This record gives sequence, C-alpha cells and structure tokens, in this order.
Amino acid sequence: MSDHPLTPEIPQALFANWRERLPDFIRLTRLNRPIGVLLLAWSMYWGLWLGAGGWPGIKLVVVFTVGCILTRSAGCCINDYADRHFDGFVARTTDRPIASGRVLPAEALWLAGGLTALAAVLLLFTNALTLWLAVLAAVLAAAYPFCKRVTHLPQIVLGAAFGMSIPMAFAATSGSVPPLGWAVFLISLIWSTAYDTEYAMTDRDDDLKIGVKSTAILLGRFDVAAVAIMLLAVLLGLAAVGAQLQFGFAWWLGLTGAAASAGYQIWLIRARDPANCFRAFLHNHYFGMSVFAGLFAEYALAS
Repeated sequence: MSDHPLTPEIPQALFANWRERLPDFIRLTRLNRPIGVLLLAWSMYWGLWLGAGGWPGIKLVVVFTVGCILTRSAGCCINDYADRHFDGFVARTTDRPIASGRVLPAEALWLAGGLTALAAVLLLFTNALTLWLAVLAAVLAAAYPFCKRVTHLPQIVLGAAFGMSIPMAFAATSGSVPPLGWAVFLISLIWSTAYDTEYAMTDRDDDLKIGVKSTAILLGRFDVAAVAIMLLAVLLGLAAVGAQLQFGFAWWLGLTGAAASAGYQIWLIRARDPANCFRAFLHNHYFGMSVFAGLFAEYALAS
C-alpha cells in the first residue's frame, strides 16, 4: 500500500478495523499521556482568567478546554507523521504507532484534519479576532515538527504555538489583546521553551546520531544554566504581572509553589540523566497548576 496520503486507493483502506485499533489511535493522539494537554491548558487558563478579570464563563471554559484537547491531539498526529522516518531510531519513540507500522501515515493526516475541523467549529462560539489568532497558532503547531530539521530552535516555535492560546483567550474574553496579553504570551513562550528543552535533553544522544536539532543540542554544556535562567525569567515575569495587577497573598502563594517546582526541576536535570530530565519536564504540570491555583484563588477571594 502506498505511503502517499493522496493516492486514490488510500481512502477506502483508512481506519480499517478501527475498533480493534482504537488503542493505537489513542496512543497516536497521546490521550493516554495527557501531559501535553495539561501544559497547554494551564497557560491557556492563565490567559482566560487574566483576560476576563476572573471567571470567564462556562461557555469559554468549555470551548477552550475542548479546543485544547482537540488541537493538542491533532498536533501529535502531525508530529508523528513528520517524525515517522526518525522515531524508529530513538529509543523512547521506537514503538510509536506510525513508526511501528500499526497506523498508516495517511491515517494520521486524516485524523489530524478531522480533529482540526472539530476545533474550528468551536471557534464559531468566539469572535473573528480569536479565529485569526487560531489560524496563526495552527500554522505554528504544524510547522514545529519540521523545524527541527532546519533549526536548533524548534522549542521556540512550539512555545509560540502553545502561547498563542493566551492572546486567543484575551481576544475571546475582551475582544482585543492588550499589552498584558502579549506580555503573558511571552512569559508562556519562555516557559514552554524551558520545559521542551528539558524534554529534548532526554533524547539528545539519539538526536545527535540522526541529525535532529534542538535547543538542548545548541546549548550544550550550558543547558542546565539556560533552563534555570528561563524558569527564573518566567517567575520574574509572573511576579511583575502580579505587582501590576496588585494581587495579594493567594497569587504570591501560588507563585511560591511554582518557584519550588522550578528549583526541583533544576535539581533533577543537574546531572543530565535522561530519566530525570523527563521527570523534570513532567513536573512542569505542577508549575503551571500552582500559578493557576494562585490566580484562581486571587480572583475568587476578591469577588
């Protein structure tokens, strides 16, 4: 069967025996490992609550939460399609559905298209500015897996793609993106770059062998220091946001929790052990959650 997604014979064979193969499609979309959804969701919730100045309403919470899941799942399909000739040579990814032959490359593209279409329907419940920002986010997300072939900075592209949920949230809640929205976007971009660098440190040896580029490779022996500086910049940026908005105890308590997470991450990656680098990456869930918990409590106590 042809590997090309546009050949005429492919559509009739797509998703054959899909019920039996459902676990493979779940693994393709990473729904069995929701860390990517969680990391995207926390920064997106920052934007929603800051944009609305508190509770943004159930409609937007549902639209953005479901959209987060759909777009992240579609992005994973595109990522595995782009990496299908590389994943088999990386120890951590050799058993992924496309690399192992359990899912066709064409199936990944069709599934990504279907998930993206569903996410686009959700945008009908927002406004035109949110829609255009979503188009930019989709372009960045689709470009990310291909950037690692030509630049050592794909983590910044991913950070921009993830961070676009913040101006989208401001646009959906207030109809515009004020300077605060773009400032929080930049903070989120730096945070995403930091945790995806930790993720890249996990695969650095394999990536060097197959010619895939990353910030972990670019930074070399300065990687730990760079991640520490980026996390510090994120904390300082969030502190500046809290000071500007005159937040109180709840916000600073949440930021303290995030600072503790950042310190733990640096301790984990200090020796560059791949397993501990991956643990540090996963711990960013607690970083993002701590920031949001402080933000949520701050607005809840003020209402």
